[in-house]
Amino acid sequence: MSQSTDSGSRGSFSGRIGFVLAVAGSAVGLGNIWRFPYLAAKYGGGTFLLVYLILLVTFGFALIMAEITIGRKTRLSPIGAYKYFCQEGKHTGIMLGGWINAIVPMIILPYYCVIGGWVIKYLIGYLSGQGPAVAEDGYFGSFISSSWEAPAYFMVFFACTSFIVLKGVDAGVERASRLMMPLLLLLGLCVAIYSMTRPGASEGIYYYLVPDFSHFSIMTVVAACGQLFFSLSIAMGILITYGSYMKKDVDAEQATSQIEIVDTLVAMLAGFMIIPAVFAFSGADAAEHLNAGPSLMFITIPKVFASMGMGSVIGFAFFLMVFFAALTSSVSILEACVSTVADETHWSRTKCILVMSAEAVVIGVPCALGFGPLGFIQLAGMSILDMLDFLSCSVLMPIAAIATCFLVTRVIGLKEMSEEIKRSSAFKREAVFRLCITWLAPAILIIILVSSIGSALGLIKI
Repeated sequence: MSQSTDSGSRGSFSGRIGFVLAVAGSAVGLGNIWRFPYLAAKYGGGTFLLVYLILLVTFGFALIMAEITIGRKTRLSPIGAYKYFCQEGKHTGIMLGGWINAIVPMIILPYYCVIGGWVIKYLIGYLSGQGPAVAEDGYFGSFISSSWEAPAYFMVFFACTSFIVLKGVDAGVERASRLMMPLLLLLGLCVAIYSMTRPGASEGIYYYLVPDFSHFSIMTVVAACGQLFFSLSIAMGILITYGSYMKKDVDAEQATSQIEIVDTLVAMLAGFMIIPAVFAFSGADAAEHLNAGPSLMFITIPKVFASMGMGSVIGFAFFLMVFFAALTSSVSILEACVSTVADETHWSRTKCILVMSAEAVVIGVPCALGFGPLGFIQLAGMSILDMLDFLSCSVLMPIAAIATCFLVTRVIGLKEMSEEIKRSSAFKREAVFRLCITWLAPAILIIILVSSIGSALGLIKI
């Protein structure tokens, strides 16, 4: 097996804290803010939380450790990392996993920045004192159906992302994460406290935390696993890329545990921000409002804030937090793309960013227009944005994660993986890692893949 690439020109994080904050920034994104509370509400509150936490410390832990270790050992982005192990034409099927890991963030980046543009629109709305207008019926629909506003805000958000990535790993990605992650947590805590102290919010807290096992089904497990992909940046090439920037003396297991804690803390905070507030606002109709799905953040929540005292201030704080969450995630997505292009072409960082900018604009602008002028384009009954989201998150990501499991167990070998991890870690959860990466993770991933495709085809209901 060839030696790993560890050139001095490759960027690196300053240490464990920088790595943890960067990966946590990647993990904490829009999925945590609206998707986690929505799923928790749908699948029995505390029941979903319990299942999620069990999967986090087993299934999630194994995949995070595997991807980080693959990156740190090879010092390469996904395609190069897979090539490093799958040499001389062997394991070509597994080798495709490297390409999928590289392609997924390139698909996600454009539409994620479109949604990031929506966040900026709302942030500016609250900042300019238009809180009541933001909460009006038709505000969101009018905005996303416009022929220029949605693409313009998409470009602004993408420009912010590119600026940070252009600065490099330590001066850009790490520094931005060090600044934004503490602010995100502080803002989230303030909004959560305000939300939980509103009249009628106690019912929402009870609903959120107390398990209701009548809602438990196999789809609870599937939904919790799907949320782990959103929450932990699994199978997106990001963890492999960030692992390649990780210093060899950093305790990977300890860093992974800290990432799990931070990510879960933000997801829990999101629940405490949204669910009690919706109960305080709508009372008996709360469950219906919580099931609004994606529109929860852009339609329901502004109405909730409008009904509260200090609603404009809280709305601004909430969307500022969402902006930080979206930006740290988009930075990690673009960084993974840039790293892959740089490794494969040996171009400069600037040139790689220009290439990815062109790709993002070509795909992102149609996504931004997909609810307006290009709304007639429907793929399998889905808008352009929804179709890209389904393709990347429900199809390609499970396949990429399955490939990672097979790479670890059938190509690298559990013994070699354990030895690499133990270079800087006691690896206390080695038994959990071996069980999950060999049996539990592949089984769950296949269930997720089949159920997602079956749901899209209308064969099953999630």
